[in-house]
Amino acid sequence: MNDHSGDARKVRREGGSDLAAQGPTARETCPVRQADDGTWEVRGYAQARAVLRGDGTVQAGLGVETVEKLPARIRRPVLYRDGPEHREHRRQTAKYFTPRRVDERYRALMAETAERQLARLREAGEAQLSELSFGMAIEVASAIIGLTSSRPGIRGRLERFFPEKFGRPGLTSPSGIYWLVRQNVNWLRVYLADVRPAIRDHRREPRDDLISHLISEGCTAAEILGECLTFAAAGMVTTREFICVAAWHLFADDALLERYRAADEPGRLAVLHEILRLEPVVARLRRRTTAPLELPGDDGQVTVPPGALIDVFVDAANTDPQAVGPQPLSMCPGRAIDGGGGGTGAAALSFGDGPHRCPGAGIAVLEADVFLSRLFAMDGVRMASAPRVSFNNDIGGYEIRGLTVRTGP
Repeated sequence: MNDHSGDARKVRREGGSDLAAQGPTARETCPVRQADDGTWEVRGYAQARAVLRGDGTVQAGLGVETVEKLPARIRRPVLYRDGPEHREHRRQTAKYFTPRRVDERYRALMAETAERQLARLREAGEAQLSELSFGMAIEVASAIIGLTSSRPGIRGRLERFFPEKFGRPGLTSPSGIYWLVRQNVNWLRVYLADVRPAIRDHRREPRDDLISHLISEGCTAAEILGECLTFAAAGMVTTREFICVAAWHLFADDALLERYRAADEPGRLAVLHEILRLEPVVARLRRRTTAPLELPGDDGQVTVPPGALIDVFVDAANTDPQAVGPQPLSMCPGRAIDGGGGGTGAAALSFGDGPHRCPGAGIAVLEADVFLSRLFAMDGVRMASAPRVSFNNDIGGYEIRGLTVRTGP
């Protein structure tokens, strides 16, 4: 696209980047600042990357407070571990996410799954994109994880486990008790109908997937459940939202859609990476320092002390003009990021960075392309109704619902 002016984003968040607004405040543009509550807020790209890559930080978001309440004998899911143990786990499981394995093992699965989901659209003539994309994401992620022995109804169980609106579990209010009971019931449902059957079948017949790897490491059923749900959130929920937001952009921008349709696969992936740069599904990453952390500030080095809580505003970092160039809120597929470009780095920090960078980044973008390239090849495909957007404020994440897709005359 030649027009690099304006703000191309569909999702409007509070507290992130707002460079298109008249007169952005210091809070919105300052790369590093300490908020009134003591939390350090990081919005600059270089500063955010330094936090995410730093050895002196540990995971502090995404529900880590709940995980810390588990008995010490239970191994934490990889998302909540740091240091040598975390690095070793990532090293051992990296083989499940290599580009070669993705191409050889998962591409055909993605194509078959996309065709099954889009057959529903062809038959009915109309469908909710969030339902089609969630069906796609569930099948692909389940195969990678090893959840291949589930009883019918896995979609409903996951919808209940990851509802559109969350409450806060607790014992001090009727609402807290309700959400506590609901949370535990949903854990039990997923375990009994999905994880336990998979563990049983994998013990009988080991396979080359994540569950067999966890069994070989001696993980208990509870530990395997925790890992499965962590990967389900990362591989199913976020992929559904990315497919929806990418489709929204393509439906609403004729020039972008024409470019996407005419491109080869690398060209299409460049479009999707740029959409994801502007619309990161998880826009808040949280870390806690375990040692002094030096970050470059506007007026020299800034030292974040040990024990400090850091909020990384991914959406703001992804639109830092010092890293992504001029007109950072415009849609410009193939733009250089931090002096480079191409690969998954084209999405800037949307998949995180450092030890906790999402291992399935390549899977998610390819999966979205396999689905969307087939969707937009359908005759008469169009957006029948614009979506509504809601937010998970803990992670700055969006949920897109109500995007109705129609096909045919």
